[in-house]
Amino acid sequence: MNVVAIVLDTFRNDIVGPGKKLSDVRTPHLDEFYARSVAFEGAYGEGQPTLQMRRAFFTGQRTFPWAYNFDRRGHWHHQPGWHEIPPHQDTLAEILTSRGYYTGLVADVYHMFKPTMNYSRGFATLDFIRGQESDNWKPVRPELIEAEMRKRVFEPIKWKKHATLAQYLANMVGRESEDDYLCARVATSACEWLDAAHRSEPFMLWVEMFDPHEPWDPPAKYADEYAPPTEIDPVFPGAAWERGEASEALIERTKALYKGEITFVDKQVGRIFAKLDELGLWDDTIVLVLSDHGTEIGDHGSFGKGGGNLRTYNAGFVWYMRHPDGPEGKVVNAFVQSHDVMPTLLTMLDVPHRCEGMDIWPLATGAAEVLRPFIVNGWAGNSNGNASGWASVMDGEWLYSCPVAREDDSEALFALPDQDTNLLAEHPEVVATAHRRIEAVVNQPLEGLRFNEVCDPAPAPFIRWLNAGGGNW
Repeated sequence: MNVVAIVLDTFRNDIVGPGKKLSDVRTPHLDEFYARSVAFEGAYGEGQPTLQMRRAFFTGQRTFPWAYNFDRRGHWHHQPGWHEIPPHQDTLAEILTSRGYYTGLVADVYHMFKPTMNYSRGFATLDFIRGQESDNWKPVRPELIEAEMRKRVFEPIKWKKHATLAQYLANMVGRESEDDYLCARVATSACEWLDAAHRSEPFMLWVEMFDPHEPWDPPAKYADEYAPPTEIDPVFPGAAWERGEASEALIERTKALYKGEITFVDKQVGRIFAKLDELGLWDDTIVLVLSDHGTEIGDHGSFGKGGGNLRTYNAGFVWYMRHPDGPEGKVVNAFVQSHDVMPTLLTMLDVPHRCEGMDIWPLATGAAEVLRPFIVNGWAGNSNGNASGWASVMDGEWLYSCPVAREDDSEALFALPDQDTNLLAEHPEVVATAHRRIEAVVNQPLEGLRFNEVCDPAPAPFIRWLNAGGGNW
C-alpha cells in the first residue's frame, strides 16, 4: 500500500464540505475528495503552529509541553517547539524507508529547512521549492520590486516595516505565469515525482504547500472572483490598516485574497489528484489531505492567527483521509489530534510503532465512537526568555483557553457551539477542570508554570541587516 499526503498551511477546517461557514469559497477538487474520503471534523492540534504540527505528523509524539533546548542559531523566530526533530524520535520517513518504501518530500515550507532543522530526515528524495515569505533566497534590489510593492502597501513605502514582503517579492522576480507560483511549482514537482517513482512501490510521497499562508498572493483573477480590486492588495493583511481604519471595500478585498488563494491551491491539489487518476494509483494508495491550523479572516474583527484566540477556526485542522477499502463520504466528529496521523498510517501499513498518538481509523470503521473525551492543545508564543504561549481544552460542551507562562488577558471560556460570549466568571468549576487537564499534560501547576525551553527572539537575517543600518532605505 502506498501513501500520498498533502499538507496545506493555514487552511481553515470550515471551508470544504457541505454547510460550512466559508462554503462560498470555490474548492471543487477538494469537495470531490471530501466526498470520497473520511473527514475527521474533530481534528485539533496538540501543539501549534507550523513546525510543532509537522513534528507531530512526522513522529507521532506530543510537541506540547515544550521541553527541548536545541541549537537554533541562524533561524527565526524562536518560538517554543520551533526546532529540529529530537534525535531519539524516529520519523515516519525513516521507519518506512527502512522497510522498503521509496519516500519523497516535496515542500516549499521553508521553516523546515532553516539552519539546524532536519525535517527531511529519512526521505530518499527531497525537492525544496525556494521563495516563500521571508525565505532568504534572493538578494533584495529595491529598484526591481518597487512597482510591485506599490501594489501591496500604501505609500510612502516603509521598507523596514515591510521587509518580509520585500524579501518575498525579490524571490518572485521573474514570475510570469500561474505555473511560476510556488504552490503550482510544488504540484508540478509532486506530479513529476509520481511519474518517475510510482513503479517503485511501495512508496510514500509527502507534499507540503505553504499556501494559503500569508502572503495571500494568488493570481489576481482568483481574488477577483470574491471581491473587486481596491487601491492596494494587502497580501499581508496588516497593510490594510496602515492609514488607520480600513474601508469596508479593503476588508472585503483582504478576505478575497485569502479565498482566492484557497481556490488557486485547490486547483493545484487537483493536479495531483489527476495524476493519481492518470497513473491508476487510487486502488492501492492511502491519500491524506491535512493542514496545520486555520486563521481569522475578519472573524471577531481580526485577521491572522495566534494563541491568544484558540477558537475552533484557528486551532482546528483539516484531516481528510481516503483508504482504498473505504469507507467513503463519512464524517467523524470525535476528537482526534495531530500526533495521531503517524500511528494511524503505520497501523494501516502493518508497521509496529511506539507513538504517543492513537490509531484513529476505528472511528472511521465504526469500531469505536470516541477515543478522546477531550483534547489539550498548546500554541507557542513569541518569548523573550523562557518559553510561553497558550493552552486550550475542549470537550463536547466547553472550549477553555488561557495563557501559560505568560501574562495577558486572553483567558476565555465558551459554551459550544457559541464562541462569542466569554463565560469565564460564571463557571469556575469548568475552569478548574480545564486547569487540571492542562496540568496533567505539562506535569506541573499552572500557577508559576515554567517550561524548560529558552526562546530568545531572533529576526530574519535580512531584517537583522536592515536593523543594523544596511540598505539606507
